[in-house]
Amino acid sequence: MMKKTPRIKIPKSVRNYVFHRDNYQCQSCGKKEQETQLNIDHIIPLAKGGSNDISNLQTLCQTCNQQKKHHFDPRFRRHFT
Repeated sequence: MMKKTPRIKIPKSVRNYVFHRDNYQCQSCGKKEQETQLNIDHIIPLAKGGSNDISNLQTLCQTCNQQKKHHFDPRFRRHFT
């Protein structure tokens, strides 16, 4: 059985870094902050053993984040350059 990672409050400085790194746009649908509410998402959900590490965080719009929920969906993975 996989152990769930405890949820922590993501510091504002980390949130700002992730938004900036992701060009203030949803990593799934591409909407920008002027078009929608952006959220920080765990790429591999905490419930599935994902970490709170910055490499497991991505920017998603509220709609894409709600569609993903706690599931792992390969369409929602971060693309590293």
